[in-house]
Amino acid sequence: MVAEDEEVLREQLVEMLGAAWPELELVAKAEDGAQAIRALEAHRPEVMFLDIQMPEASGLDVARRASGRCHVVFVTAYDQFAVSAFEQGAIDYVMKPLSAERIATAVRRVQERLRSTPANLEALVDGLQAAPRANGAHLRWIRASCGQDIQLITTDEILYFQSDTKYTRVVARAREGLIRKSLKELVDALDPFTFWQVHRATVVNLNAIERVTRDLHGHLVLRLRERKETLSVSESFAHLFRQM
Repeated sequence: MVAEDEEVLREQLVEMLGAAWPELELVAKAEDGAQAIRALEAHRPEVMFLDIQMPEASGLDVARRASGRCHVVFVTAYDQFAVSAFEQGAIDYVMKPLSAERIATAVRRVQERLRSTPANLEALVDGLQAAPRANGAHLRWIRASCGQDIQLITTDEILYFQSDTKYTRVVARAREGLIRKSLKELVDALDPFTFWQVHRATVVNLNAIERVTRDLHGHLVLRLRERKETLSVSESFAHLFRQM
């Protein structure tokens, strides 16, 4: 079973697994955590490739349900998640962006353990949910949609995020894209020493700010180093800049 919320990556993972393990029978594909839990109960797979960050229910919630019942390979963009999962009994982890070579290695490790009892993941899940981003394991890159394409943008490149109806815009110096994550999810995942929420609809990279000014009404405005547009700071976040 494969659980991954991004369609392009989900299909890429399925394709790579098919190439690395031709005998593999894919019993289900899930695009969010709730769907993954239903598929787990309905199909009872032997092996699950599981994205940690998914809407509806997180991959960690799914892993808790799969604990002791199913061999789990975590698919993650977080180094700390990956290292902890590997060291505490999960079969393996695969870091994004995906590579055919790394998938093939994970497949070999799965095959070696198929006759053993699946790992108990309760302690791992408890630890990661209690401190999911310990030791600096913050979001390192974003996969954003641009038309039919998926762009991989490192967080160092990103100047700001801005809510746009049901999507969030990801804006870099010379490109931008859309993601389905809410600003709240992003604030929880980003490095708080680098990214600040400055408006209910805006999160900015502090390194992107050239100067802070006031408009004709006395409201704070952020001018960026590498983009012409300005960003408004709402009154509830103005205190962040008073000591700067």
